[in-house]
Amino acid sequence: MENSYPKNNKISIWLFIGISMVFIQIIIGGITRLTDSGLSITEWSVIKGTLPPLNEAEWLIAFEKYKNFATKQYESLHSDMSLSEFKYIYFWEYFHRLWARLMGFVFIFPFFYFLFKKQLSTSLRNQLLKVVLLASIVATFGWIMVASGLNNDNRTWVSAYKLLGHLILASLLFGYLNFIFYSYISKNTISFNKNYLIKPIGILIVIQIAFGALMAGMKAGLIFPYPTIIFKLDIFQEIIKNSPAVKFDDFINYEPNPTIKLIIQVIHRITAYLLGSLIILFSIANIKNTKVKLLLFITMIQISIGIITVSLCQGEIPIFWGVLHQAIAFILLSTWINIYQSSINKIN
Repeated sequence: MENSYPKNNKISIWLFIGISMVFIQIIIGGITRLTDSGLSITEWSVIKGTLPPLNEAEWLIAFEKYKNFATKQYESLHSDMSLSEFKYIYFWEYFHRLWARLMGFVFIFPFFYFLFKKQLSTSLRNQLLKVVLLASIVATFGWIMVASGLNNDNRTWVSAYKLLGHLILASLLFGYLNFIFYSYISKNTISFNKNYLIKPIGILIVIQIAFGALMAGMKAGLIFPYPTIIFKLDIFQEIIKNSPAVKFDDFINYEPNPTIKLIIQVIHRITAYLLGSLIILFSIANIKNTKVKLLLFITMIQISIGIITVSLCQGEIPIFWGVLHQAIAFILLSTWINIYQSSINKIN
């Protein structure tokens, strides 16, 4: 990013804090999803919703709303839930929304301060305004996602596809903030060998995040919790044999049949190995570059954690490993953006 203004360390720190807060929000969102907490708050109240229930009567009202508006989930999963257990799932959804509000304050006030002090170039100001717009879209789509699981007799959770949309939008927000940050602090352009691999690697990372969202939204990891396909091919074939014939509706409904879940999981795995192979090739060609070494290291860690996660999907998704797998995916995305930004002048 061309910037005629002198670099300001305060702006660099502010941008980094913004990236960190979005990253934490994504982690909180992952926990919210895996703990089935997303439907616990049945209203979208930007101002009034800042405070949680403050007494027993208010908690009972919130619990009743959950029973009435998320009936399918309540009856299928939590019919024996106590009020204290409801408070647990309420906490994660409330924390997710509260953190979003906090991000708004952390962004808006410094933005106007730097603008008032005339420390933002026109290009940086315009980029940050796009961040505000994108963040608003993410928040709005978050409620659309939650609403898909309310008053719906067919869904125990939110729509997997709306979860996908919410996470992809959050990925765009996270990625764009990273690009702004790395552009702001960048000092020079780096020439990479085999730089034609950089864009395909980035595309595959985004595809992996997208299929990861579908894996979580459909709980597809539970359908085939084995690290390899070849040694459990009989079970693999049995799933397909005993599944109903795949129909178009299976791709739209929340509960697609097991074959759809298996397809999602197989694509997620194949894409992971393809991504890993491209990163290995790119790393061999740039073996002395520290950024590339970091990209390779994070990729190997991510693949390993993915194998651990799917292996532990015995009856339920392992929350710790599932959230860790998602978190490292975004660290990988950030690392790739750093490389892409460093090489962009050579690519274009």
